[in-house]
Amino acid sequence: MPESSPLRVTATEAARDLIAEIRKDHPDILFHQSGGCCDGSSPMCYPAGEFRIGDVDICLGEIDGVPVYISESQYGAWKHTQLILDVVPGRGGMFSLDNGRELRFLSRARAFTADELEALD
Repeated sequence: MPESSPLRVTATEAARDLIAEIRKDHPDILFHQSGGCCDGSSPMCYPAGEFRIGDVDICLGEIDGVPVYISESQYGAWKHTQLILDVVPGRGGMFSLDNGRELRFLSRARAFTADELEALD
């Protein structure tokens, strides 16, 4: 069995760079993995004080000190995968802090191996 559990969430260098850029204007932010109708399934970036985390939201981990949450129902569908925050050209979600920066966050996923899943339990 592996010595440490794999991370449930990680990010590319491009995503970390965009996070750092956003934090210049909004030092305290968080992500919530959308499962929604309006902005698809994008990771949404909000000022921490302006988004209420619900009782059914699960914290997957942190990227450079920024917490990443997902709803319990979304977690049920994604629990066998590692969420990877990435960046692509385009417009961010309507209420997400990446909007208007000509880059947007994108979620990618990688299935955990059987050994990794065992380590997560």
